[in-house]
Amino acid sequence: MKTIGIITYDYPHLKTEQVLLNLLTKYKPEQFELFALPFVPRKERSIQIIHRPDMSKSVLPELIARAHGITYTPVAHDYDIPGGLDLYLVSGAGILSAEFVKNKKTINTHPGIIPAVRGLDAFKWAVYEMKPLGVSLHYIDETVDAGEIISVIPTDVFKTDTFETLCRRHYENEVQMTSNFEYYLQHPVNIFPDIESCAPHRRMSLATEIEMIARFEEYKERYSVA
Repeated sequence: MKTIGIITYDYPHLKTEQVLLNLLTKYKPEQFELFALPFVPRKERSIQIIHRPDMSKSVLPELIARAHGITYTPVAHDYDIPGGLDLYLVSGAGILSAEFVKNKKTINTHPGIIPAVRGLDAFKWAVYEMKPLGVSLHYIDETVDAGEIISVIPTDVFKTDTFETLCRRHYENEVQMTSNFEYYLQHPVNIFPDIESCAPHRRMSLATEIEMIARFEEYKERYSVA
């Protein structure tokens, strides 16, 4: 029986709630252990487009674990997470340390097509740079969003999309792929095998975001499937 470590925050986290409840329809609770890292809020900044739902609009992962009899362990650092499990799945975490990823098979879902869109604000940078939109399931190594790719799935873009509808669909793709990681391990797919690589991005500045918004209609014309 495969054992899976879920890495999350010791804080309400929507993606963790969604992924964990989906996984519990496929696996037994005893196959999981939750490891919860401290949550450090990011500094508030001015933005035009909120491209991800508010992760705090959720319940504590500890409550979900308790309700289903899943082992829940708060940890101060990622290197405090013990080894010995078959694999580790990230549902919420910052950049993991080299010490952690060195000896653990760890899977992450990145909301961008690796290696073309790496780092933060992947949705916004894809639109700004006129790159296709998609989600990547990959192993984590010591580099940022550059580990071995397992699968990549595109996010459909429609001509009638608003930022809100496209952001929602893109996030749903991310949750779906994380929740079905084993399927993608067994049925790898990547329609972008030769896509150009780029360096990791930082948070998008407000000035750049305003430019990105101005390019949205052109982006939809280029990538819409209908």
